[in-house]
Amino acid sequence: MDNDITRLQKMIDESNNIVFFGGAGVSTESGVPDFRSADGLYSQKFKYSPEYMLSHTCFKRNTTDFFDFYRQKILFKGILPNKAHLKLAEMEEKGKLKAIVTQNIDGLHQAAGSKTVYELHGSIARNYCVNCSKFYDMEYIQESTGIPYCQVCGGIVKPDVVLYEEGLDSVTIDNSIRAIARADMLIIAGTSLTVYPAAGLVNYFRGKYLVLINRDPTPKDNSADLVIREKVGEVLGQIKL
Repeated sequence: MDNDITRLQKMIDESNNIVFFGGAGVSTESGVPDFRSADGLYSQKFKYSPEYMLSHTCFKRNTTDFFDFYRQKILFKGILPNKAHLKLAEMEEKGKLKAIVTQNIDGLHQAAGSKTVYELHGSIARNYCVNCSKFYDMEYIQESTGIPYCQVCGGIVKPDVVLYEEGLDSVTIDNSIRAIARADMLIIAGTSLTVYPAAGLVNYFRGKYLVLINRDPTPKDNSADLVIREKVGEVLGQIKL
């Protein structure tokens, strides 16, 4: 891997408008399980399929089941940013990294200190009453039982995450496209690039260096300038700024 790190270091040194596009593989080193690996969430057995349990239909029709699943499998206590999150925050601080576009909902990029983070699928850190829009933090959902209700109006408190059957936020999409289109280097990491429309955003990149850091092959491997099949944190942790 030493030669790959040397090449990646050179590309980063030559770039001043880097955008990072990440998926579940960025957070697995923090102990957050992914979805599509052999031992991921989608390989486990539940009352309903994970796709249904995380759908808008389930939220509306089987609300108690939705929250039981959400607390058990989506909310994680005590997780901390790993070397990937910390290095990206350092890259932003140094002026190299201009934006992070993430499919993750765990909030670890912000916990590491990153400021410009476009969360395509929302965040577990934000929760809102569906009636009056009062904000609630993650702890409110964790500490409640059954269906969490608003203390002001009694409405259901919904996590600010994009469920199946729901559309992505248009402002977040626009900001992500703008950042990727302006980048001189795009680092794609920890994602299979199979979840759309999020995966399609990388097609707006027109810059100099395209780098893939992912354990398994992706549809973009053949067009990348560098492909590294290692853990994201182990790779980025070796970069010097």
